[in-house]
Amino acid sequence: MPWKKASPSLIELLEKTVVKYPCDRRFMFGSPTFFINNNMFAGVHQDTVILRLSEADRQRIYARYPDVKPFTPMAGRPMKEYAALPENIVKNAAVFGEWLGRSFDFTRSLPPKKSGRKK
Repeated sequence: MPWKKASPSLIELLEKTVVKYPCDRRFMFGSPTFFINNNMFAGVHQDTVILRLSEADRQRIYARYPDVKPFTPMAGRPMKEYAALPENIVKNAAVFGEWLGRSFDFTRSLPPKKSGRKK
């Protein structure tokens, strides 16, 4: 099944919210994604914002917000540490800010990844 183009409103919301975090902007899934030490922590995929979260935070967000699901870009192939937040969650600035901050903190705690890019 082909992917839908990323929601422009979600891209704009994420880009406005992420400016306070020191991170790198790249493109994945045809949309902007944000990295810390070469580890992805946030991005937009179709009609969701994806966040990398600790196991405990993933369990918390799934329990608190039934619309939040594991990020599964291809059927049967979830990305282990990522949750997909629908637009109704992202548009709540307080809630989204909290979870984006948790994502940033968790990802920043991970060891830096070597860049796969050729120089």
